[in-house]
Order: sequence, then C-alpha cells, then structure tokens
Amino acid sequence: MMPFGPDICTDLTAATRREWLETNGLGGFASSTIPGLHTRRYHGLLTAALTPPVGRFVLLSKLEETLIVHGDRVELSANQYPGAVHPQGYRYLTNFRLNPFPIATYVVGDVVLEKSIYMLHGEQSTVVQYQIRTLHGQAVPADAVLEVRALIAFRDYHSTTHRNDALDPTVHVAPGMLTVRPYVSLPALHCAHDADEVDTTGFWYYNFQYAVERERGLDDTEDLFSPFALRFHLQQRTEAAILASTEPQDIRRVPEAHRTEIARRQAVAQTLVTDDAFVHTLVAAADQYIVARGAEQTVIAGYHWFSDWGRDTMIALPGLTLTTGRTDTARSILLAFARVVDQGMLPNRFPDAGETPEYNTVDATLWFFEAIRALWQATQDSVFVHTHFYAILTDIIDWHIQGTRYGIKVDDDGLLMAGTPGVQLTWMDARVGDWVVTPRHGKPVEIQALWYNALRIMEHLAQTFGDLTNQQRYDTMAARAYARFNEVFWYDAGGYLYDVVQGPRRDASLRPNQILAVSLPYTMLSDVRAQQVLAVVERELLTPYGLRSLSPADPQYRGACTGDPTSRDSSYHQGTVWAWLMGPFITAYLRMYGATTQGRQQAIQWLSGFRRHLSDAGLGHISEIFDGDPPHQPRGCIAQAWSVAELLRVTASLGLAHPPASI
Repeated sequence: MMPFGPDICTDLTAATRREWLETNGLGGFASSTIPGLHTRRYHGLLTAALTPPVGRFVLLSKLEETLIVHGDRVELSANQYPGAVHPQGYRYLTNFRLNPFPIATYVVGDVVLEKSIYMLHGEQSTVVQYQIRTLHGQAVPADAVLEVRALIAFRDYHSTTHRNDALDPTVHVAPGMLTVRPYVSLPALHCAHDADEVDTTGFWYYNFQYAVERERGLDDTEDLFSPFALRFHLQQRTEAAILASTEPQDIRRVPEAHRTEIARRQAVAQTLVTDDAFVHTLVAAADQYIVARGAEQTVIAGYHWFSDWGRDTMIALPGLTLTTGRTDTARSILLAFARVVDQGMLPNRFPDAGETPEYNTVDATLWFFEAIRALWQATQDSVFVHTHFYAILTDIIDWHIQGTRYGIKVDDDGLLMAGTPGVQLTWMDARVGDWVVTPRHGKPVEIQALWYNALRIMEHLAQTFGDLTNQQRYDTMAARAYARFNEVFWYDAGGYLYDVVQGPRRDASLRPNQILAVSLPYTMLSDVRAQQVLAVVERELLTPYGLRSLSPADPQYRGACTGDPTSRDSSYHQGTVWAWLMGPFITAYLRMYGATTQGRQQAIQWLSGFRRHLSDAGLGHISEIFDGDPPHQPRGCIAQAWSVAELLRVTASLGLAHPPASI
C-alpha cells in the first residue's frame, strides 16, 4: 500500500520529491507529486499517446478541487507560482497511498474527501473518483459542495504552453459530458461526469512554475486554460467521478471500469509467487513499461520522457516478461523488433514524433541475441525460435562480418570494432553538440563480451537446428575472439579489463562495462580473472543503488548529475550510478560465489538500498540514475524499465520469487 502520513504529506519538500505514475499500456500516462503540485512539465492527469506508444500530448493538466462547507471555501490543490505556493491544500492532506493506484485523503473539519486517480488500460482515459464521508460517521453537512475546475494544456509533453489567441475556448455541453477541442490539430478532450452543476466560464491561469525543470535548466513556466468547473452537491451522495478521455464516454461505466482495473492489476501481481513485498512492487511496476506498438508490444524505456529504445528493450525483456512468466509478451516484443532489423541492425530508438527508426547502436543488436536466448531457455520452444529468428540472426552475423553502418565490422583479429569519430554507438552515448563526452569507438569491452556471447548462442542454435556448417563457423569465430580478447583486454597492472582498445591505444578508465564479460552466459574470462574484475568493480564502483559509471579515483569523475543539460550530459557516464548495472553485478557475483549461503546473503543485502528507494522519487519504481557521491540522490527518469527489470531478474535468480506452476 505504501502509505504516507501527515509527516510527509504536509511537508511540501518531502511530499513533492515523491512522484506517482499511472500508465495505460499505450504509452500514455498520468503523473504528479503526492500533493498534486506539478514540479515537471511532464506532470498531468492525461498525457495521451496519439500514435501509440509515442506522439504524447498533455491534454488535461490537473483538476483543482474546492470543498465548500457552510459557505467557507477550502481549496485543496497546490501550485507553485513565482514566490508563492497557492493554494496550500497540502495542509489538509492527511494520507497518501498506492492501493494500488494513487489515493489522497484530505480532512477539512469533520469532512473527509478521498481522491483516487487511475488510467484505464488500453484507453487514453483517466478516471478521478471522490469519496466523501465524515470522521465520526454522521451525515455530510447539507450545504456541502465539491467544486472541481479543470486546467488544460494541449501541448507536446516535452514543451510548455502559454496564453495564445489560437485557443478555442468553446465547451460543448451534453448530458453528463463536456467536450473541448482548443486546437483543430489535436483531438478533443471529453470529460464525462455526474456533477449537479456545470460552469463553462473559461479563463487562463498564469505562471505555473515547475521546480524540477528549473533545476534541469529548461523552460519552467507555463500558463494553463480552465474551460469549465463542475459542482457536486454532497448532501445526498457519497461519491463523485470524472472520466477524461480522447473518446466520448459514459460516466455510468466507472464502477465496472474500476472493478476491471483492480482485477487486471491483481492478475498482474499473481504472475510471480512471492512473499516479498519488494518483489510484488517490482512486478506491478514492470507492467507499466509494457505497451502496444501496432499489433505487437514493446517497452517504454523510462518515464517520463523516453520512448521505446532497442537497447533498453532487449536488456529489460527477460526481467519484465520472462521472470514474470509473460512469455507471450516476450514473443510479441521480439517479433516487433525482428520486423525492423535493417542491414543487420536493431533500431536504437523509435522517435516520439513517429519518424523512421534510428539505427545508430552497436549493442542493441547484440542484446537481441541474448533476449532470444533467454526466451528459448524459458520456453524450450525451438520451433518458434527457428521459424521467426534464426534466419534473421544468421543475417545479422553476416552483416557484422561484411560490415554495416558506422564502421561496425569484425576486425581481422576476430573482435568487433565499431564507431566513427563523433558518433556514439554504445550505451554510454552522451554528447553535447559536437562534443562526445565518452568517446568509445574502436573495440569497447562490453561489445566484445556481447559479440562472443552472440557467437556462442548461434553455435548452439545451429547445432540444435542441424546447421552443422554454421555451427563450425560460429565456433571458430568465437574461439578466435576468445583468444584475442584475453591477449589485448587484460590490464595486468590494474587487475581488470581495459574499457576500449583501439589499435595500440588502451583505455584503462575503470568503468562498469567490463562486468558484462563476467555476467553474460558465455564468458571469455577464466574464474581467476573474473574474480579479479569483481573485486575491483566492488571496491571502486559499487554503491547501494548500482554501479558508478567511472571510478571516483579518475580525474574525469563527476559525483553529481545536476544542473543544465550540458552539465548533466557531461556527467551522465562520468561517475553517475546506474541502477540497471546492479543486475549484471549480482549475476556475476552469484556465478563466482552463489553456491555458498554467505554469497547468496551478500547478494540479497546489496538489494536493501532499493527496498528503501521504492518509497522515494518515483513511488513503486526504480530511478534511472543516482549521484555517484553519497547520499546518492536519485536523478534522471523516476521510473526506468531496465532498472526494474534487472532487479526483478536477479531477485528471481536468488529464489525470492518464481512464476506460478501453471505458467
């Protein structure tokens, strides 16, 4: 339930650093802070994905509630304006919980108002429900009224809106329905309701300020338009509801929609058998990243601002789907990406505006092999893998041998080289203008680990499918890569792996990429060297929230990922902690020491920081990144797919959960 009492709810700093998230399985979402005070341009009650899962627009920003009792107006909302927070409704907020969606409880005198917010799965719709009662069970005062005023934005979710004359303020009124379409280029917003009175007087609210956007050096001020208000007389009712949607709705469907959504979420929770509340919460979170892309499914990399990325999807797939027994979802995701393989490459990302996919990654394609291997292991469905993927994977290997985009090609020594100056192809892809922050073209260490893993997977597949010629070919290629890797990547003086090799140049920067050379199913390292890598990574990079992206001993280390875009991008992979890397680290550790009770207990202990984190930042989720320096403040996206997925995967490997026997 994750409850928060008045100590958090009435402390504006503590309350606004905690953000809730609702999603609809289409890429759309609703999100804000505990008191409903927006601190980001991405906050809103209905951000609809107009071309699912992208094309996201904030339509309904918020609803402002006022409780009127005996003629006294008590405003329950909260907004940051220049120099002031107004109203200060958080002072009446006594409880907030996720059960399973956001529920806020306000107490005004003896009147209790409980507000629930949830999205309907598979629809661009948000439901806001109110329950009204009194503290001691007596009747609600006869003159009590709940007034709810809508504030709309109607703009791309990366932007802000300001007063403009292009907005059409017309409200179309029908029984139980109000409809606005302020701009002809965007769909209408339909608000079904069961209010007693409607007021269609419209006006602008000016200068909302978003504190997090200001911290991030971005546009932090917005104007919002209010087209109407609704009034609910509380004498003869205990409930009120508003259903905001891109399609016309009937408010009478809300009770059944509520039951359906509760049942759906309960079914999701039952995809893993566990007594661990931490794992239960991760399972619920995992569901929010799986969204539709046409007839298939894909993975939103992170909320609020990422779309579906090839790399993130392939890394996250085992944890989000296979760990939870959702093998059909895994199949769908892999089929969706298989259809867009081009010149032996998976897309890096699908842009928000829906343009042509971007093919500028070397590792997403190699993670594709590992995701398919994981599906094969989980299902033992060789027919499905052979029918849908084997020819594609074979073609990908051939493209990597002959060479594809951006200099991705097998070198004469059997290792995989990639990249050209100014282009970032690995997951450490930050750049500022023409400045490549972490140039890694050449032969990055994790690319070699992934390449070798892919070759061994293909060898195994070829053997299974009776393709003996290719089996021998992949075995020969893998053996050659193995020998050369150990010759050129081992940094004997440091007892770890070079991060990048490019000709005679050896980059000895101590980074976490080398952990993949230990954690992947097929490894090129002896146990002795693997243990040395683990020891160095644990000593220099391990934190309670993942691995640092660079050792603090390095002169280029940056301990905080803060400031404007240039400052943040320049520190993104220069010491910032990445939560997803805890998965490979624990997997590597268990490979070496998991046979002992002490080793397993140590791995479980390393997860304890994340248990605390679930009630901070993105509630019920794992953040994208954390500062490298203590206290390791959460940064970046409040909810990151591969962060959640990798923790789910390793909790299952630790025996903390397992799919039901029927799956």
